[in-house]
Parts: sequence; structure tokens; C-alpha cells
Amino acid sequence: MPDTLLRPPRSSLALTLSSLVLASLVVWTAPAAARAPSKRPVADNTELTYAGRAEAMALADEIAQRHGLDAAWVRGHLAQARVLPAVQRLVMPAPAGTAKDWAAYRARFIEPRRVRLGAQFWREHAAWLRKAEQLYGVPAEIVVGIIGVETFYGRHMGGFRVLDALATLSLDFPSGRRDRSAFFREELGQLFVLAASEGLDPASLRGSYAGALGLPQFMPSSWNRYAVDFDGDGRVDLHNNVPDVIGSIAHYLAEFGWTRGLPTHFEVRPPEDATRRAELLAPDIVPSFTVQEFLDRQAWLPEAATEHTGLLALVELQNGKQAPSYVAGTSNFYTLTRYNWSSYYAMAVIELGAAVAQAVQSQAATAPLSAGRTH
Repeated sequence: MPDTLLRPPRSSLALTLSSLVLASLVVWTAPAAARAPSKRPVADNTELTYAGRAEAMALADEIAQRHGLDAAWVRGHLAQARVLPAVQRLVMPAPAGTAKDWAAYRARFIEPRRVRLGAQFWREHAAWLRKAEQLYGVPAEIVVGIIGVETFYGRHMGGFRVLDALATLSLDFPSGRRDRSAFFREELGQLFVLAASEGLDPASLRGSYAGALGLPQFMPSSWNRYAVDFDGDGRVDLHNNVPDVIGSIAHYLAEFGWTRGLPTHFEVRPPEDATRRAELLAPDIVPSFTVQEFLDRQAWLPEAATEHTGLLALVELQNGKQAPSYVAGTSNFYTLTRYNWSSYYAMAVIELGAAVAQAVQSQAATAPLSAGRTH
């Protein structure tokens, strides 16, 4: 996702805290939104609020009307929102020319402590992971990989008031990058919808600098559309209720096209000929070629891949000054990038999940998986 922002594939995506790490390693260009960048200077006073801003109150009225909310309630809360210069700084892209480096990015996530905590998370919540896979077809290692990359299993969920972050990016989006204020205005409205439906104080919700919430780092719109009450307790809680987190991630991926039993990718050796390689790389991460079309261009695929009947994408992961890495991504690889629009992110999730799965299997003889009940 980045330059640190998600590109919503439909109307929303789960914008994530992992974007902050990715921004320092991977340069990304987000799509332009409809509004021109704000011309207001970046505020230096973190206590500056939107109480005296006519455009903020007009936005409050627009949100209330669009979503059937009490205008005075929306106005009152938006008036208390603070302009956050830190958010304006963090949302900026990495400097031009910053090299993409898969090896460096991978090392931030596939490391002993994260793998160990992932195995602990898996063992404690094995029954819910099994239930999610049975219902949605998403393997446990993918769900565990996402939570590990996003929030280090709940340890890094973000400390910004989401109301402040979304108000700042809605009304004072910084110049110097492609504007996304329209996207964040929609998310601000969805935050008020979420707070109203769950009986929450909008100012009480904390998350990432981009407004992502909870262990899965769902944007408010993703919470409203894809979060599920997986344990049936009558409410959805993505901050403290792990079953809801597991079920919501699996449901999200299923809604975006996850195919049960399909691998995420295959090994590949790309064509040595630059023209043929460029042809395969042209669609980027979108699966566009059959196995035969890969082979016709002199790419090598393992025997398991030759039995694949769907389309593939040649995915390139740059390694700074070193030679790039390549995988042949399936539609499930592409689905993972609907959670965070980055092939680097998708591979980090896949490889962390695989490392955790291996750790769980190696521990199984001495510490059997919990048989905890799911109901």
C-alpha cells in the first residue's frame, strides 16, 4: 500500500500500520483523489482543533445527512478533533529514489520473536483458526501472518486518536503528494457510523496514523462492511476479541475472492530474455497469463505449477542493488494484496505464516494444540 496509503479495490481496504515500515523500504504511488490538496499550512500546534473551522462543520453536516446521524452529535465530536502535524508528516511518501528492498523488508517480520509469539497466538486460538478455515477457506497461517505483520499480535495497534487522524487527513491533507482527502472523508464518515452502531465515543478509538483500527488494522469502512461477530457474543470487537479478529480477517479475504485450497504462489525462474520478461511483468501483480504462456516465454515453473489451471502473475520483488526475487502469484496472492496493495506485504504475510506454522508443528509433540471450545 504505500506510499503508505492503501488503494481501495472497491470502496475500502484495510489500511494498516505495517504501511509505516513499508514506506521506509518500498516506494509506492497512490491514485489521485478528486479534491485538490489543502493549501493550509501544516499546523505546529497539536492542540489546534476544528471547532472554529466552517469547512469542518460543513463536513459534519454532510456526514450526518449521508449516514442518517444526528448532526449536533457529529458536529460536537468533530469540533473536538485535533489537527495532528505528525499525521501529516507520516502520510508523506518515502523520498524519491528510495530503493525497494525485499530482503530488508522481510527481515523486519520474519524474525525469531515474531515467529515465537505467532506460534503462541496460534496455539492459544487454534480452535477459532480452524473454524475460520472451515467457514471461509482461509488457512490459519494466512490469518496468523496478517496479524503478525499488522500489529505484532496486538502489541503495536497504534496510539493516535483515530478521530484526529482522519479529520486531519480529510481537512488538512498535506501538499507534496497525490491527494487522498476524499478517501479519508469517507473513512471519517464511516468512523461515525461505527461509533453510533457500537455505542462508542468516537474520540475513544485509537489506531494508526492513517486511521486503521484494532489487531487487523481495519479502516472504519472495512470494519463496517467485513467485520463479523465470530463468537456470537452480540457485538464486534476488533481490539480485544480475538475470535472476532480471526473471523473478520478470513471473511474479508473470502469477500475479496480467496479460493479454498489454492496456493498463493509458485516458484519461478523468469525468462532470461528481457523482452519476454517485460511482457510477463507488464500486468504487475494481476494474474494475466496461463501456465503455457509462461512456458512459451521461456519461464521455468515447477511441476506442481504446471497442474495449475488458473492465471498467474510474474511478481518481482526488488532487493536493492542485488538481483530481484520472483514468484508466480495466483489469484490468492492477488487477494492478499487487496488487504494491503503491495506484493512485498503479501510475501511477508505468506512467509511469516509459513514460519509460524513450522514452529507450531515442531512444538506439537511436546505441547499439543489447544482443543479450546469455540462455542
